[in-house]
Amino acid sequence: MTRNPYRFFFLAAVILLAGFGIALWQWTSLHPGWIYLIAVSVITFLFYGYDKYQARQNGTRIPELVLHLLALAGGTIGAFLGQILFRHKTRKWQFQLVFILIVLVQIGLIAWWWTKD
Repeated sequence: MTRNPYRFFFLAAVILLAGFGIALWQWTSLHPGWIYLIAVSVITFLFYGYDKYQARQNGTRIPELVLHLLALAGGTIGAFLGQILFRHKTRKWQFQLVFILIVLVQIGLIAWWWTKD
């Protein structure tokens, strides 16, 4: 039976995010919003590093959709740091275009939330 990499890596991300979030909640006094953003950024960063490693080893890669969903879910800082530090996905213009659109949507949502009555 072959595993579906989309489902596998998405579920792995959710499980890791929940576990790391719970650990931060137990060990810190941070606001839950900050805990979520930190956890999703760290998991996103780790996924970029793992995917770069797998690319070098010719192993099973994390689908780009999963990487984009993690960024969209709030892991933009982790995605950006993963791209810079691992030099990963920086030359693929289609990937970068979607990433930039995600960042613009997030900036728009933050601006809307910040200026709403």
